[in-house]
Order: sequence, then C-alpha cells, then structure tokens
Amino acid sequence: MDARQWDPYRRLLPGLEVVAVDLPGHGSRVGEPFTTDAAVDVIADAVEGVARGRRVVLVGHSLGGYMATVYAARRPGHLAGLVLVGATADPASRLSGVYRGFARVLPRVGAERMARVANGLMRWLGARGEIVAALPGGEAYAALPDAWQAVMEDCGPGLLGDVDCPVLLVNGGLDQMRVHVRRYAEAAREARVVTVPHATHLLPLTHPDALAALLLEAAAPGSGAGPLPTMDR
Repeated sequence: MDARQWDPYRRLLPGLEVVAVDLPGHGSRVGEPFTTDAAVDVIADAVEGVARGRRVVLVGHSLGGYMATVYAARRPGHLAGLVLVGATADPASRLSGVYRGFARVLPRVGAERMARVANGLMRWLGARGEIVAALPGGEAYAALPDAWQAVMEDCGPGLLGDVDCPVLLVNGGLDQMRVHVRRYAEAAREARVVTVPHATHLLPLTHPDALAALLLEAAAPGSGAGPLPTMDR
C-alpha cells in the first residue's frame, strides 16, 4: 500500500488536517531501502513539519503502526495521541515465523507474482474502488523482507512504556495482528483497546467510517491538529 490509502480520510475527517506519508520502499519512496532509522526520519519530518508548535495525533496501520511506535518512543513531546491499527502482534512471538517464512519465499516466487497474489487477496477481503488503485506493484513487495526484519529486530510492546501520550489500539475482530493486544495495552502508560467487529487486517480500507469516528474522538481533546497517518505495509 502507499499513502493514497488515506485519501478518503480527508473527506471523513472534516475540520482536521490529514497528512499521509510513504515510508521507505513504498509509494513515492519505492526505490529507497527500508531501515527503522530511515522510517523514523520520514515520520519525524512529517510530524514535526506539520506540528508548527502543536501536538498531533499520529496514526499508523500495520508496518506503519510499528514504525509510529518507534518514533513515539524515541521522540517524546510531539504527540497528542498515538493510534495503532493492526499493529499489536508481538514480533518476539511465534507469529514472527510467518513473516520470516514470507521473507524466504518472496525471492523464490518473485515480487511481481507475490504482488498479484497478495493484491488478489486484498480484493477478496474487501478492497474496492479507489482502494484498488492504491494497491502496490511488485517493487513495493520487494521491500517487505527488510521491513519486517526491522520490525522483528526493533519493535515490541515494551516500547509503549516510553510513549508519553495516550495510545489507542484498534484492531479488526478477524485480524490475527490483534493477538497480543493485551501485552501492548499493559505496556502503555495510558491505553484504550477497540475491536471493530467483522473487520480484517484491512480495516482502514474496508471500515473507513468506523475508523474515522475513532480518529475524530482521538483528535478531539488535542490542539486541533489533524491525524497524521503513516504508511501501511
């Protein structure tokens, strides 16, 4: 996915400034190698550029959620809230084996073939209309082994102990990435857990109204700055 997945939220979040960014290896940055430091730098430039003295609500889905957590832990004092969507599976758990396996398989089958299969799955899970236009090509999938290696090395629920703002943990009821949400909630200083019934890992794409309502609520107590979605996969 790329930053275009957040385009509908500009309409769904009236009165809020919505800024979406591509992480390295995705969208406009597809040629850039993925590292945790590079991803955090992209997020920092966006957050601190749009803040203009205000605190913002940072939103990340999947890979974007993991990298948003690293940013929030490393650079306190900038956020009014952190919203993680589909990003509460502990990389240290056995679940990480799925992604290590994916990283081994991708070079064998090729990034283009993997893109066709994965994008077909996303359509089956509910991607429609403008969402389909944002589905990535093989060049974006080629970045995923490095991206998920970064998650497994640098991410985990313990980071939330260093986050100095309220944390909202959002997952689809059918998303396997919610499996360790309680670990994340217990690690955070202040956390709220929301499960959207019948939603999968593609919650921002298939249930935009439900997520938008949560984002409006998350932004309401702050300074008026809009949510800042980071990249997805």
